Amino acid sequence: MKRLLIVDDEANIRLVVKEYAEFEGYEVAEAEDGMQAVELVKSQDFDVIIMDIMMPRLDGFSACKEIKKYKNIPVIMLSARGEEYDKLFGFELGIDDYVVKPFSPKELMARVKAVIKRSEHAAPANPDRLKFEGLEIDMAGREVYVNGKRVSMTPKEYDLLFYLVKNSNIALTRDKLLEEVWGYDFFGDDRTVDTHIKMLRNSLGEYRKFIVTLRGMGYKFEVR
Repeated sequence: MKRLLIVDDEANIRLVVKEYAEFEGYEVAEAEDGMQAVELVKSQDFDVIIMDIMMPRLDGFSACKEIKKYKNIPVIMLSARGEEYDKLFGFELGIDDYVVKPFSPKELMARVKAVIKRSEHAAPANPDRLKFEGLEIDMAGREVYVNGKRVSMTPKEYDLLFYLVKNSNIALTRDKLLEEVWGYDFFGDDRTVDTHIKMLRNSLGEYRKFIVTLRGMGYKFEVR
């Protein structure tokens, strides 16, 4: 049975989400703030965390950052705000999805199912270690080095970079990238790809030059 952790300081929201989750067959644990969530993650395993951003003691962003130090558990963020900054910051922390309040509990469950499916069917890594000038990519170890220094990236940045590299010099549409990196059932749009490409380029520094924008179409990892 899949286990969910619901983190929200509003008891009514936890109750509604718990009822729908249990109806879908999930086992549910609850936390009313980020501090409790971190402690639960240290002692228990979960398949997905549904976490509010604005909470007392420790907010959702800080809790997510702390949790990632211990375990790589998919996180769906809940927020009453839909600003692009919040979404971008969340994706930089490695969250898997972002839901704006008020939300449909049925849609939230669909997103939970999609996140679990993507997590279970992640493509196996290529064992080769590739080098493009001062950019080194260790597929098996999921590590990236820029001029010998290891770069810390979000899980989706790694997935996106690895897919681009595996298809070097091939033009890839935004839809194709969404389909292959996020999955058929991802609740997102073209801007999700653009946002992560921007994050990835920032991580690669001077070697961002390898990721070429194809105007009106998508991107490719171009090497000569």
